[in-house]
Amino acid sequence: MHPRQARVTEAEVARLEAEMDRMNEELEPLRSFVLPGGNRLNAELHICRTVCRRAERACVALARAEPAPPEAVRYLNRLGDALFVWSRWASHAAGAPETLWDPNQPASGQVGG
Repeated sequence: MHPRQARVTEAEVARLEAEMDRMNEELEPLRSFVLPGGNRLNAELHICRTVCRRAERACVALARAEPAPPEAVRYLNRLGDALFVWSRWASHAAGAPETLWDPNQPASGQVGG
């Protein structure tokens, strides 16, 4: 690794955590799983979260095979959580209702059949 190459450190992890805490203060507590949707930005942030989780799994696999900075895995984990909070905040800021998962509702949204 080049000595001047940018690195993820615990400071970046802490910054994400502080940002999530700040944004969560404006949000209602979770009562259910939140599904993607409500507005475009919310959905796109959920897609980013999916890609981030995939990168996190790849980094964990890499760390099992060879030395990898543990801060990278922690950062990707916190980034995935931050993208979730940002998606909720985007809906809140836009005044869009969150789509909550209802375990008793069929996937089609239609009752009966």
